[in-house]
Amino acid sequence: MQRPEGGGSWLGALRFDNLALRSLPVDASEESGPRAVPGACFARVRPSPLQNPRLVAMSLPALALLGLEAPAADPEEAEAEAALFFSGNRVPAGAEPAAHCYCGHQFGSFAGQLGDGAAMYLGEVLGPRGERWEVQLKGAGITPFSRQADGRKVLRSSIREFLCSEAMFHLGIPTTRAGTCVTSDSRVLRDVFYDGNPKHERCTVVLRIASTFIRFGSFEIFKPPDEYTGRKGPSVNRNDIRIQMLDYVISTFYPEIQEAHSDNTVQRNAAFFKEVTRRTARLVAEWQCVGFCHGVLNTDNMSIVGLTIDYGPFGFMDRYDPEHVCNGSDNTGRYAYNKQPEICKWNLGKLAEALVPELPLEISQLILEEEYDAEFEKHYLQKMRKKLGLIQLELEEDSKLVSELLETMHLTAGDFTNIFYLLSSFSVDIDPSKFEDFLEELTSQCASVEELKVVFKPQMDPRHLSMMLMLAQSNPQLLALIGTKANINKELERIEQFSKLQQLTADDLLSRNKRHWKEWLEKYRVRLQKEIESVGNADAWNTERVKVMNSNNPKYILRNYIAQNAIEAAENGDFSEVRNVLKLLEHPFQEAEGFQEVKEDAEGEGAAAAAACSQESRSKQSYCSKPPLWASELCVT
Repeated sequence: MQRPEGGGSWLGALRFDNLALRSLPVDASEESGPRAVPGACFARVRPSPLQNPRLVAMSLPALALLGLEAPAADPEEAEAEAALFFSGNRVPAGAEPAAHCYCGHQFGSFAGQLGDGAAMYLGEVLGPRGERWEVQLKGAGITPFSRQADGRKVLRSSIREFLCSEAMFHLGIPTTRAGTCVTSDSRVLRDVFYDGNPKHERCTVVLRIASTFIRFGSFEIFKPPDEYTGRKGPSVNRNDIRIQMLDYVISTFYPEIQEAHSDNTVQRNAAFFKEVTRRTARLVAEWQCVGFCHGVLNTDNMSIVGLTIDYGPFGFMDRYDPEHVCNGSDNTGRYAYNKQPEICKWNLGKLAEALVPELPLEISQLILEEEYDAEFEKHYLQKMRKKLGLIQLELEEDSKLVSELLETMHLTAGDFTNIFYLLSSFSVDIDPSKFEDFLEELTSQCASVEELKVVFKPQMDPRHLSMMLMLAQSNPQLLALIGTKANINKELERIEQFSKLQQLTADDLLSRNKRHWKEWLEKYRVRLQKEIESVGNADAWNTERVKVMNSNNPKYILRNYIAQNAIEAAENGDFSEVRNVLKLLEHPFQEAEGFQEVKEDAEGEGAAAAAACSQESRSKQSYCSKPPLWASELCVT
C-alpha cells in the first residue's frame, strides 16, 4: 500500500492498494500502440501529457469516497494539483496505470477485442472506512485498445459524463462516479455529426470512480470465432483466466456469495449470475422511472456489479415517448427507451454464454427466465407506486393505472419529469376551482402545437421516401440493406401527424389535452380514495404521501439543453455554469437541504455564464422547465 508522496499536501491522502493487478493477469509487453492483447486482463500504459491542464469542476462528494476532503487551506492550489494529477500529466505514487481488456456485442453483433481505448485504470484507493475504489482517467491517451482512435475525449462529452455520473448518484441510481473534469489547451480533430465538417476541440479528462469497471464484455475475451462476424476474443481457450476472473470478482464484490458457496463452484457461479441478473433488472427499472435512456447498451457497457456505466450519448427523456431514441446514430432504434429492459436481458444472455463452462448454459438460462422479468416488474411497480404516492396498499390495478398514466402522457406529449413532479399537489378532495388551476398547470407541461410541428416534421426527402416505398414492394432484400420498414412506417406516421397539425388550433389542442387528463385524474382520485379508506388518519397519510412523492419525483434532471448551455459556456472559457449545474443536480428533489439557495445561485450564475456566450435568450429558461424549441435541434451521437 502506498501514499502518493509526490502528490502534494491535498492528494497525499490517497492510499493505493491495487488488488486487481495482483489478482488478474497483466500483459508482459510494454508496447504502447494498438494491438491484440491475448492471455491478459490488463496492459500497462502511461498517460500522455496535456498542454496547460486546468480544472473545469470537481465533485467533493465523489472525491470524499477517496478520503479527499474539501481543501481548507488553499483551494486554488488544490485545484492546480487536481489538474496536474487528474489530467495524467503526473502520476500519483502508488498508482499503476493500466488499460483493461474486454470484448463486446455492439448493436447486436460481436465486435471482438475492444478494451479501454481511452480510459486508464490508475489503481484502487482505500477509502476512509477501508472500502476500495477503482479510479480511472478517461481521455488520457492511447492504449493498446485505442484501435484507430487517439485515446482522447473532448470537453463536450466529458462535461456530459461528469455531470450525469453525479446526477444519477444523487437521484439514488447505482452509477459510477466522477471526481473531476480537467480540460487543456491540447486539441484534437472531431467530426461531431459525421457530416464531413470536423473541428478542433479541447482534450479533456474525467476522473471516474467505481468499486470496479469490470463489465459483461470482460468475460467475452474467451469467445471463439463468432458465427456471424467471424471475430473472436483475444484469449480463446484460456478457461484458466475465466476461472481467475470469476474467483476475483465474486470474492471481491460478492463476498457473501463466496462465503455461502465456498465448497461448490457451480452453485457459487449460479448465485453470482442470479445476483447480477437481479441487479441489472433493478437498475434498468430505476432508469425507466426517471426517463433515463442509455444510448449504447452494448455488452461492453454493462457493469458486472449493476452500475450505470459509460455515459456516451445518453439522454433524459423530456416529452414522454416510449420509442424515444437518445443516440442520434442509433438508426434502427435498437436502444429506444421502451426496448432497454429487453436489451439488458439480451445482454445478460450473452454474459451467460461467456461464463460457460464454469456455469452451464442450461442453469444460467433458467435463472435468467425465472428472475429477470419478475425482478424488473416488481421493482418498477414498487418505484412507480412511490412516484404516485400509493404508499398504503398494493393493488393489482396499480399496474394498469401506471400504464394509463403513461398513455395519457404520450397522447398529450406531456413532460415526463414535470408531470410526475406536479402530481404531489393533487388531492382527493380538491375543490372545482383549484382543480381547474391544477389542470391548467398540468396541461402547460404538454407540448404546444408549434412544439409538435417540430417533433413530427418529416425527415426524409420525398423522393427518397418514394424510392424506399417502391423498394419495399419490389425488392425487400435490397431495402433491408439500405433501410428498414420500421423507419419508413415512422416517416409515414410523421407525415400524417404533421398534416393533421396544420389544421389544429392551440385551443383545440388544449381542450383535447384537458379531456385526456380529466379522465386519468378521475381514476387516480378513485385509487387515492382507497388509500384514505384504509388509514386512520388521512392528514398524516397525505403528509407522508407528499413526502414520498417529493423524494421520488425529481424537479431537476440533466436535460440536454441544460448540459448544452454549460458546454457552450465552458467552450468559451467560463466553467461557472458547469459548477452551478453540478450543485443543482446534487439536490434534485424539492425537500433537499439548501435547495432554495442552490436553485437561486445556480439560476443567477447560470444566466451570467450564458450571457457571456451571447445566449441571453437561453439563460431565461428555468432549470426545471420543459425544453425550449431550440433544444429539439440538439443531436447527441
